[in-house]
Amino acid sequence: MISMSLIVTLVVAGLIFWLLWWGLGAIGLPQPFDKVIRVILIVCVVLFLVNLLLGFTGHPLFSSGPVFTR
Repeated sequence: MISMSLIVTLVVAGLIFWLLWWGLGAIGLPQPFDKVIRVILIVCVVLFLVNLLLGFTGHPLFSSGPVFTR
């Protein structure tokens, strides 16, 4: 089952993504810079979603714990 925290996380992440996408269009950056920033934004969102989905398997892409243990 999908938990309520997952739904809230996806809604908030989607809202932030949409606001950033809309803000880039509203600023009116020149064409090459606009495309580059949008591609970087898409890559960040995809990495966030992959990390979120891999977290369900117990193997997140980016862990918040220590990398090396003795």
